[in-house]
Amino acid sequence: MSIAPGLHGRYLTRRLVQLYAGLTLYGVSSALLVRSGLGLEPWGVLHQGLAEKTGLTIGVVSIVVGAVVLLLWIPIRQRPGLGTVSNVFVIGLAMDGTLALVPDVHGLAGRIPLLAAGIVLNGVATGLYIAARFGPGPRDGLMTGLHRLTGRSIRLVRTAIEAAVVATGFLLGGSVGVGTVLYALAIGPLAQFFLRRFAVPEPDSGSTEVASATPAQAILRR
Repeated sequence: MSIAPGLHGRYLTRRLVQLYAGLTLYGVSSALLVRSGLGLEPWGVLHQGLAEKTGLTIGVVSIVVGAVVLLLWIPIRQRPGLGTVSNVFVIGLAMDGTLALVPDVHGLAGRIPLLAAGIVLNGVATGLYIAARFGPGPRDGLMTGLHRLTGRSIRLVRTAIEAAVVATGFLLGGSVGVGTVLYALAIGPLAQFFLRRFAVPEPDSGSTEVASATPAQAILRR
């Protein structure tokens, strides 16, 4: 599976900066949600649950799960991009690095700001790396691939995947709380807003709109 397509063009440097800034920030935001202790995003619940059971760090678990999900792309004939492969490693490393620097916070006066910052920064991060147009992350690619194969709506496929992920993570000991609900309500509008803010001009038209046929819009349709 080639990851070379897209590694050219007038805005390549900007796109690469956006990609890795976005993925790093995504890991940072996920770590802030962990430190808030008020609930994680759906895949974060699974990662934390698996980390509790295996003794691995949550960042390492994120990398392992991302790699496994990427393998599931083979039978559904999804093609990864540079962003897809980078997503597997960069987010987990950034997450563990942030957790090593940010201490546990006690009391709602400290935890609520961490939750809010984590959700908003996650929206910024999502807009950055998707607008870079280097391919969706492994988990989003699984969703769009199943949508294409089954003919079911993006909303239904995403809901089914995330419900299964949250339920499994919760049973394993992952943190589900008000933060999980707030994340689910806020991330779509936030990511859509920042996707438009960080859109890179298309090479053939000079337009700053992200191509409507890309997986980005499907990913953001809640």
